[in-house]
Amino acid sequence: MALRFSEAKATQAAGFFLKLRGGQMHYIKLIKLLYLADREALIRWGLPFTTDRHVSMDHGPVVSGILNLITDDRPKPVWSKYISAPLGEYEVRLLHEAPTDLLSKAEEALMTEIFEKYGHRNRWDLIDNVMHKLPEWRNPSGTAIPISIREILEAEGEEDSDIRAIIKEIYSVAKSEEILSSVG
Repeated sequence: MALRFSEAKATQAAGFFLKLRGGQMHYIKLIKLLYLADREALIRWGLPFTTDRHVSMDHGPVVSGILNLITDDRPKPVWSKYISAPLGEYEVRLLHEAPTDLLSKAEEALMTEIFEKYGHRNRWDLIDNVMHKLPEWRNPSGTAIPISIREILEAEGEEDSDIRAIIKEIYSVAKSEEILSSVG
């Protein structure tokens, strides 16, 4: 069982990175920064914060739900209020400053840290010298290969017992979300 994807939280996280970048960024770079932040949150806290699924694609790991928000033409009730569709050079921009009430101060600090570490790199440098070197990335040769929580944690050298505990906790959170959403 996976965490329920939250368009609202994903929008706030993307908006936060866009604000750090001055309001506009190539969408490939944006999804790479979001993946790196989500990955680091999982490693540090045992829980990714975008609630997204991770996949290996040709240009490295991505947060797949957010990529779909950017590239899919279907209506997106929250995303479209704050973030543009891709513009000429595949850049997205903030239409309005996104709220941050769903982001914790720790998540904002982590995203700021990731931006300070990687935000100066262009998308191709980020892909070639960071994303393709992540141990969980596998070349999908034009498709997409899911990346599991276990793969990320194993790549970082976590003990099997810790990995099982983290996965169990994520399952518990996902189950709680499912139960609470069915009550309302």
